[in-house]
Amino acid sequence: MARIIKFEKNDCAPCAQVSAYLDNKGVSYETINPFDEPELAVRFKVRTVPTVIVLEGEEIKHRIIGFKPEELDGAIAQ
Repeated sequence: MARIIKFEKNDCAPCAQVSAYLDNKGVSYETINPFDEPELAVRFKVRTVPTVIVLEGEEIKHRIIGFKPEELDGAIAQ
């Protein structure tokens, strides 16, 4: 099963849209603030928020930057 990580910051409107979208779809995800955990941001090469990473094991299967419902649907459907 895929693991979903969402990089966000508190005052980010697109980040809130992504959270609401994933919550509405019933998708489980982990939320990380890249400013609080910069080592993870570097590891996953996160340069902007929101960034959603879909992992299978340690392999990145999808990277969605911004609020893009069509890309999120494609990533979570697999």
